[in-house]
Amino acid sequence: MSKKHPVVAVTGSSGAGTTTVKHAFHDIFRRLKINPVVIEGDSFHRYNRAEMREAIAKAAAEGKTISHFGPEGNDFAALEDLFRQYGETGTGRMRYYVHDEEEAELRGSAPGTFTPWQPIPENTDLLFYEGLHGGVKTEEHDVANYVDLLVGVVPVVNLEWIQKIHRDNAQRGYSAEAIVDTILRRMPDYIHYITPQFSRSHINFQRVPMVDTSNPFIARDIPTPDESMVVIRFANRRDENFPYLLQMIPGSFMSRTNTIVVPGTKMGYAMEVILGPRIERMMEEKGMAI
Repeated sequence: MSKKHPVVAVTGSSGAGTTTVKHAFHDIFRRLKINPVVIEGDSFHRYNRAEMREAIAKAAAEGKTISHFGPEGNDFAALEDLFRQYGETGTGRMRYYVHDEEEAELRGSAPGTFTPWQPIPENTDLLFYEGLHGGVKTEEHDVANYVDLLVGVVPVVNLEWIQKIHRDNAQRGYSAEAIVDTILRRMPDYIHYITPQFSRSHINFQRVPMVDTSNPFIARDIPTPDESMVVIRFANRRDENFPYLLQMIPGSFMSRTNTIVVPGTKMGYAMEVILGPRIERMMEEKGMAI
C-alpha cells in the first residue's frame, strides 16, 4: 500500500465489462486533473498470439489446459513487481499488447504481439490497472497486496458468457462453438484465479439481468442496462455514507448492510459518485505524504 504512489486496479474476467469502469475512472481523472499511468492487463500475458496458440496445442496434446486466466499464460511475477515498485518509487516498466490493425498502426507493432518494454513516464499521480488479475494471489505471488483500491466487475456468470459470446463473434469473428470451447477450457483457471479476487476487492459492481438468461449459449442479444440492476458490495461498510449514496442515486436501495442495488442505467453515474471521493482522498493523502 502506498500513499505517495497509489495503485488502483479494476479486475474482471474477459467479457465482464471492465471497460465501463475504466471510462468512469477516466472521467474522474479528467475532472480532478489527475495524471495516471494506465496499465493494460493483457500486456502481462506470457505469450504473444502465435505463441499462445502453440502453447494451447501443446498442452492439449499432453492432456492439460492453459489459458489467459491462469499463471501458465501470464507473468504474475512481473505484474507483482510493477505494483510493488510503483508503490515504493513511482517508477516501473510497461508495454502494450496489440490487439488489432488499428492498435498496430498506433503502437508500431504487429497485431497479436507486444510493444517493447519502456519506462513508466515520470511524475504520474497514480497507477491505474485494468485487466484480469489486479487482485490475484497465488502461493508464489500476491499482486493484491500492493493495490490501494481494488474494484471488481462481476456480472452474473450467464450474463458474462452472453457478453463474451457476442463480443468475440462480432469483433473477432469467432464461431459460437469456438467461444464455448474457450469458456470450457478456461473454467478451471476461472475458478482458481479469477473468482477469488472478488473476495479481496474493496468494492464489487455486479450487473444482474432482469430478463431470462438461463441458456446463455442461444441468447440473441445482450440484456440492456434498463433490463438490469447493479449490485454494489462494499468490503468495509463503515467507510461509506449510505444515506448520502441513496439520496444521490435515484432508484437505489440497500439489500444488506454493506450492499446497495441501483438501476442498470445508473451504473456509470453510481461509479463516479462512489469512486470519485475515494480517488480525491487518495490525492489529498498523497499531497500530505509528499
